[in-house]
Amino acid sequence: MIMTADAPLLAVDRLSTAFETETGWLRAVDQVSFTLEAGTILGLVGESGCGKSVTALSLMRLLPQPVGRIESGSIRLNGTELVTLAPPAMQRIRGGRMAMIFQEPMTALNPVYRIGRQLLEVFDLHRPDIPIDERQAAAVALLSHVGIPEAAARMRAYPHQISGGMRQRVMIAMALAGRPEVLIADEPTTALDVTIQAQILRLIVNLQRETGMGVLFITHALGVIAQICHEVAVMYAGQIVECAPVEALFAHPRHPYTQGLLASIPRLSSQPKSPLPIIRGTVPALGQFPQGCRFQNRCPHTMARCRLTMPDLVSVDERHAARCFLLEA
Repeated sequence: MIMTADAPLLAVDRLSTAFETETGWLRAVDQVSFTLEAGTILGLVGESGCGKSVTALSLMRLLPQPVGRIESGSIRLNGTELVTLAPPAMQRIRGGRMAMIFQEPMTALNPVYRIGRQLLEVFDLHRPDIPIDERQAAAVALLSHVGIPEAAARMRAYPHQISGGMRQRVMIAMALAGRPEVLIADEPTTALDVTIQAQILRLIVNLQRETGMGVLFITHALGVIAQICHEVAVMYAGQIVECAPVEALFAHPRHPYTQGLLASIPRLSSQPKSPLPIIRGTVPALGQFPQGCRFQNRCPHTMARCRLTMPDLVSVDERHAARCFLLEA
């Protein structure tokens, strides 16, 4: 993303994250850079295995220990460097100034604690300004605000006693309880049916507008990106391969991977029963990235230099950049 004159809300600069394996340390996120402005939604899109969720866990400093680590790079939240922040200070930021909605709420919520206890814990940790005797009412009000009916009764329920859509709303309430400046939503609608998906997306957009927070929305669905995001970064094999405002990306995609993703979307104008275009092959596994461009074995435009040299992320227009040798022609 293009840097602004004022410091952005969240600035990620050349972030690299690696995991220890039997063959050594392997990078899952490689030199990733982007910025997120307050009051905007940035979409991070790509196939499964591209490194989107690992990027989110890196931002939150929630990588599994000791097998995961941030190798290099910078994560600055309103000027505060998070990579080198001491664990107690990071604990105060995590869930407070920066919060995350996880992909599967049933595994993110503790199954043996009631909803109310888990939500009140956020108030205890990050909202000491609210008197203890008022936190119960504040938690009920927050559940009601995110669209949960009979919120007071739901406070006494266990996660397995409510629906998937309600569990996701509880996760959103827990994320918002600390009044975060940045909200990371990691595929929050994946396990939900389409009608509930639409409700959750509407809720996130409305809450973002109400609070003015910045949202990093991670998904593999370009339709969702077009619907709610202001800017988008396309990720492939641990790298950002294209970034642009949403309108520019959909109107003029410049990287062959982005073009392939857009071509694979069903359209009403398509011939009935005709096969959808596909991107041949799969995302290479960690540790099996090819030399040179990582998309070379799936790209219809591969040249000799693509097999030898990694292309840089170059600017092709104002606020639009892509990683491809075709752009140098």
